[in-house]
Amino acid sequence: MAASEEPTRSDPGRPMPPSNGPDLPPPDSQSLLRSLRMRLDELEKENERLRSRLFNCRCSKAEDAAIRPIAAASLDETIRGAKRCEEIHATKVSEHSQSFSSDHLLNSSINSVEVKTQTVGLFPGNSSDCGERETSCTSRIINRCSKRYIALKIMYFSQRFYGFASEAQMEPTVESEIFKALERTKLLVGNKEESRYSRCGRTDKGVSSTGQVISLYLRSNLKDIGGNSTERKNSASEEKCEIDYVRVLNRVLPKDIRVIGWCPVPADFHARFGCLSREYRYFFWKRNLDILEAAAKFIGEHDFRNFCKMDAANVSNYRRKITNFNISSCNERSNDDELWAVTIKGSAFLWHQVRCMIAVLFMVGQGLETPSIVDALLDTSKTPRKPQYNMAPELPLVLRSCEFENISFTCSLEASKAVTEHLRSEYHNYMLQAAIHNEALGCLCSPDNSSPEPDRKNRGHIPLLLRQTEPSYEERLAKFNAKGIRRRSSVSSSGNV
Repeated sequence: MAASEEPTRSDPGRPMPPSNGPDLPPPDSQSLLRSLRMRLDELEKENERLRSRLFNCRCSKAEDAAIRPIAAASLDETIRGAKRCEEIHATKVSEHSQSFSSDHLLNSSINSVEVKTQTVGLFPGNSSDCGERETSCTSRIINRCSKRYIALKIMYFSQRFYGFASEAQMEPTVESEIFKALERTKLLVGNKEESRYSRCGRTDKGVSSTGQVISLYLRSNLKDIGGNSTERKNSASEEKCEIDYVRVLNRVLPKDIRVIGWCPVPADFHARFGCLSREYRYFFWKRNLDILEAAAKFIGEHDFRNFCKMDAANVSNYRRKITNFNISSCNERSNDDELWAVTIKGSAFLWHQVRCMIAVLFMVGQGLETPSIVDALLDTSKTPRKPQYNMAPELPLVLRSCEFENISFTCSLEASKAVTEHLRSEYHNYMLQAAIHNEALGCLCSPDNSSPEPDRKNRGHIPLLLRQTEPSYEERLAKFNAKGIRRRSSVSSSGNV
């Protein structure tokens, strides 16, 4: 026999390869069977994980009905495909077929993996994709919720806030904290613009309020009535089913902000332009101030450009009407002094108007100016430019209330009790702090009052009409327009380059 010929079974010169026996398939079939069984276990675990994730999805029922059958069918098909592969393989093994089709098993395995891959595609592993899908689902759910246009009455103590409005890009503001609470409680419908948000006023840094009003669309338990809340009269039973906006929001708001009432309003309601009047209150220690005569001169309609911070770019009319200017005692005493308050009511107010009026009144009360200074500053023909002077401090100023037509704020009994208890607790804490400071005063040595103190009230004071003045409104406007012309010409010339 030639050396290149293959040995046969009858050839005694070369040994035969070992046999697998009559009951075992070829070695490649055994390894493929083990691989398929392991793959089947993995797919079953993946099936359970995806089913759990699918049924915990926050999508709406309609979306669930569309997605779940597809996902479940794909998952079941994956398992069935793998089981079919195992059954085919077991059949081949039982028949001891030497022509076991490895290609068929491999193709079945590949198909099952492809089905699984398509199924997993319903739930991408990328966390950002999941976040986008959940955000989209949440947005669609909120848009399908019933909504209602309402007004909220807000109380806040603004010592730590950079004013009420959030446009100043300074944090925190009262407005930003309110919207954080609205988003956290899922009451907000859309974003700030989509909710048709408006506010009655924008108090400055350090100015508090017991009656600020805002309006916007919020979610509702009632049938979607849009902005026709006042036209459609709901029954008492329906209103009892409504969301308790005061209680829900106060649970998540910081302790220096509280909602104290809400009211349904019509779709054309605007918290700023619909306000009939605003009332401010400024607290001060009486001492020996005599300001009654000067205060009475503010009542009526006047041009208050010398009693405000002028904004020539946005405001051209500085005439405002003061309907009430009252000065009264608060029945609170500290040592030999008494706490008083100035209450000012008007249709609208200019920027820093109240604090400027109070500053001039205090000069009159201290004897630094005569009451006639109020008449001189209100007469813009004689005093067209505002004298330079410091405003009164912001801490004692409070926006007390805002008046609207046919608006009556309500609050549930439970929410009202919670607000009352909260304010009493805060009041007691501040009284304790006041007692500690009073105790500290008592520990100081008493000054010697035997020698008379020199009169210093006029020392260093320059009469207002003799001080340097700010630019007039006309001068400010001309300067602003000149800047605008230069800016436009600069943009135009740069565009031609």
